[in-house]
Amino acid sequence: MPFTLHFGEADLLRCRFALSPLWETQEAVRTLARPERHGYHLPWLRRLREARVAEELDFTPLQILMPHRGHNPDCLYPPPIGPAATFDEEIARVRATDPESARDDLAYALADAGTSDRPEARAMLADPARAVRELADLIERAWNTLIAPDWPRLRALLEADIAYHSRRLADVGLEGLLRELHPRLEWDGTSTLTLAKTDDHRRDLDGAGLVLMPSVFSWPDLVSGFDPPWQPTLVYPARGIAGLWAAPSSRTPETLARLLGRVRAEVLCALDDPTGTTTLAHRLGLAPSSVSAHLSVLRDAGLLRSRRYGHQVLYERTPLGIALATEGARPDDT
Repeated sequence: MPFTLHFGEADLLRCRFALSPLWETQEAVRTLARPERHGYHLPWLRRLREARVAEELDFTPLQILMPHRGHNPDCLYPPPIGPAATFDEEIARVRATDPESARDDLAYALADAGTSDRPEARAMLADPARAVRELADLIERAWNTLIAPDWPRLRALLEADIAYHSRRLADVGLEGLLRELHPRLEWDGTSTLTLAKTDDHRRDLDGAGLVLMPSVFSWPDLVSGFDPPWQPTLVYPARGIAGLWAAPSSRTPETLARLLGRVRAEVLCALDDPTGTTTLAHRLGLAPSSVSAHLSVLRDAGLLRSRRYGHQVLYERTPLGIALATEGARPDDT
């Protein structure tokens, strides 16, 4: 039987997009233990091996709480509070978890994972307050080691996904958007969203709405859950993962460089997806103030458009900007 989410009229007005550095952290830890996911992140895994991360950090206490199918402890990875939530804000919520509610949540996950009899599991349930502290500390170390060095790149991809699907929402409406997010999603046309090929479960949203959250490290899985009091959340595979770990091209077309100036041409060519100033500066190895000035000129010239998303402004090419960047990169350019 499928997993079904039932919408009321108020729920249709309370669907929102979000992204979560905390979620990506836990899914990165999960990916380390799942060889079937390794092929999507080989450059990332290679760098971790070279840094001997596995020898320095033991993620077992987190991984025994991660069943292949079943409940994950919501208290450790609650839905994000907004589109611009930081890791520090999210981990602070984890540290503030009530120990008694955490104990029930941890016990549920351990039972689904079949790891309740392990010594680490028994220690968690015997002292849930200590377990929350130690697990939060380990999650923070995982963030600093696995995600933080690449967060500008990951955030750029996630924000580009949200920008794309926000446009699709305007074009095709919620029903059309839900059908496009994942092939396992089915909308009945009125009030019910069905996740095929999963456990039998029913949840009435009851006015809480639904969080739609793209994920890099969950790819290609579709994840739904979060029991009350958490807001229902649907985690779907982010677009663009194929190019996530690819090294940026070092070649800016000479014709475009002569037309715009080399740095300005590099800024234009680097905008394959909607991107903010800080992320673009990190990608190009330039000062944010310099990138900001070039973005303003390109926008004033009609080559870029900008839109505000959360705490930052995202830039993307206009049709004219796309034409210049792609025409300038033709093979006969010398």
